[in-house]
Amino acid sequence: MAPLQETLAEIAALADAPADRARIMPRAAYIDPDFLAMERERIFATEWLCLGRADALREPGAYLTYQINDQPIVAIRQADGSIRCFANVCLHRMMLLLPEGPQSGRCGKRFSCPYHGWTYGIDGRLVGAPQMKGLDKSAYRLPEIACVEWAGWIFATLADDPPDLAARLAPLSEAVAPYRPEGYVQVATQDHLWRTNWKLLAENFMESYHLPVAHRRTVGAWCPIEDVRFPHPPHPAYTCQTFPKDPDAVYGVAAPDNRHLHGDLRFTSLMPTVFPAFMFVLAPDHLWWLSLMPRTVDQVHVRFGASIAPERLAALPDMEAYLSETVAFFDQVNDEDRGLVESIHRGVAAPLSRPGPLSWMERSLREFQGYIAARLGGEGDR
Repeated sequence: MAPLQETLAEIAALADAPADRARIMPRAAYIDPDFLAMERERIFATEWLCLGRADALREPGAYLTYQINDQPIVAIRQADGSIRCFANVCLHRMMLLLPEGPQSGRCGKRFSCPYHGWTYGIDGRLVGAPQMKGLDKSAYRLPEIACVEWAGWIFATLADDPPDLAARLAPLSEAVAPYRPEGYVQVATQDHLWRTNWKLLAENFMESYHLPVAHRRTVGAWCPIEDVRFPHPPHPAYTCQTFPKDPDAVYGVAAPDNRHLHGDLRFTSLMPTVFPAFMFVLAPDHLWWLSLMPRTVDQVHVRFGASIAPERLAALPDMEAYLSETVAFFDQVNDEDRGLVESIHRGVAAPLSRPGPLSWMERSLREFQGYIAARLGGEGDR
């Protein structure tokens, strides 16, 4: 296995190379445990990461859980309507407090540890500790973790002094704003563990080159790849492309009652990746997204979600049937991708494998290489 610094130097050279010499990253970036350890320390312990949709937490006490590296966290809707994140670990014997999983729950005004019944308010304060005579409960509060809402999603970070996410994503915010994604209604959230390196899955999502082949029975059937565009110059925090859908497509076009999208936007989808590991497709009638968290070099936790534009939902004659068909459709797309990226990881691990050249349609992968090189090289945003 190549030394870490040699791998990083090769990635930096790839990111800076002219387009006609673009190639995929070296094999070590996907299979070296030391490379992953550096990613966990310099990327996942410091960056903004997506937990889920804010509309899943409709009422005070509604929560969802997640895990960043080895830290379990919980996001909870507060009485004032804000969302706050806390360490999801009891301050007594370090038991996990709220159950892990993609589906949100509701705990009312307080929640208790399932081990000894220590009880916390939804603001993280310890409010009850059975049989702990003389304990000053005011001295105990769950560690708070920075979190923000962006475009209808909840982001959190373990960083002590994180950058302003809204400012960092300002150009992307302008692009997504006409779609009004914060109003889309969540219809599915799932957690999965895929046997691949997290970067292989991220790279698969951020390029549309594979759609006509790998997804010819699903999303690739309505996506004319010759019309793919990269509307933004390279940016240190994200990459983005757009593609039109056939106006006769089952998914991806505006509902007749959509009054805020005009012209080509009525059948144009955005496909951004917010570095390091949040990606989504925002279409006029739906959105679906993935948030990734590596567990090992060949295992990645995948949180998937799907939402529907409110005007599409309002016009449905049979909502239950539509939602069932929609979720089944995106499950099929995810299954197609899972087979791909798990197979790619087996190929990358093969000793005779060599990184190949990139197509113009894989421009996003070069931008991702620049991000990886900057973060792991200690330069911050390039």
